[in-house]
This record gives sequence, C-alpha cells and structure tokens, in this order.
Amino acid sequence: MCGILALIQASASDTSVANELHEALYFLQHRGQDACGIATCASGGKIYQCKGNGLASKVFRDDGSRVADLPGYMGIGHLRYPTSGTSANAEAQPFYVNSPYGILLAHCGNLINATDLRHFLDFEAHRHINTESDSELMLNIFANELNETGKARVNDKDIVGAIRRMYNRCVGGWACTAMLAGQRWHFRTAGGPY
Repeated sequence: MCGILALIQASASDTSVANELHEALYFLQHRGQDACGIATCASGGKIYQCKGNGLASKVFRDDGSRVADLPGYMGIGHLRYPTSGTSANAEAQPFYVNSPYGILLAHCGNLINATDLRHFLDFEAHRHINTESDSELMLNIFANELNETGKARVNDKDIVGAIRRMYNRCVGGWACTAMLAGQRWHFRTAGGPY
C-alpha cells in the first residue's frame, strides 16, 4: 500500500507547503520505500515537481535541499509500494499531464481492468501512456473525462462529473489525491479497502 498525502496552506502567500509535505513523507515512509515524490502549485497555477526512486532521504537529499525547489501553497506527496507496473524511475508519483488544465495524481490501489483502459486510451481517447503503471492510466482517464467538457475552465460540478465517469470506467480499489492547477480533490472507491 502506498502513502498519499495532500496539504493546502491557509494563505496563498505561504509558499512553504513542500517543507510540510517533506516532513510528512518521513512519517509515512513505511507505506512505500520504492519511490517518492512531491508536487506543488504556486500562485498563478505553476506546477513544481521532484520525484524519483528510493527513500525520501535519497530523493530529496538527507538535508532536504531539493525541497527548496518546490515553492507553492498547495501540494501532494506520494510514497510508492509497487503492486503493479515496474520499478522504473518513470513510475514515481505524483503523475502529471498538462492537458487539460494541468493535473497531478497520487494513487494507492489497483485497477483490475488496466488492459481495457490502456486500449481505450490508445485507440479512442488518443492519449499517450508512458509507463506500465495503472496510476498513470487512472490519471489519463480522469484527464480525458475532464477534456470531454470542452470548457476552457472547469468548475466543481464538472470535476465531480468527470470523477463519476472515471469511476464508471475504472474497476478496482483505490484512494487518490489529485490537484488541478489551483484546485485539490480526494476520492476513493466506496466501501473499498483504501
């Protein structure tokens, strides 16, 4: 089981969210030792990210110096315990897609229809998948459902609708935290183990 977390500061002028997430990753390190990452969002929607294979002390350096490169008032973190995919560096989370809206996702769980999702994303949605991770599949299903709104900017109702449609496509059990540039969302399977 992976470790996922999210944090939003009370004020957008407080750009130290990465420091808090970094510290929290150490408390959750037992949830995943394969890889870890932090992604932050600064005002204006700019996304910053640092992730890689290994423990938090390796990815962010023992002194935490890499965290300084992650300004922002909101962010998500992930510790990977692989249950699918490979141990490739590319499978470290959070995953990011820039279209639509700049979306990040940290995922804990398993999708049992990954083959069908991969086929749909390739042949119908025309979205490129770069890893063997079912987490990347879920992110791209969510992104595709948001893209179907056809809007330049989405509202809460659009996002909830996209999550519902994603639930109709994805089969399995999961807990996720997602961040659209400037917005944060959490969701999990109803009654699932997560």
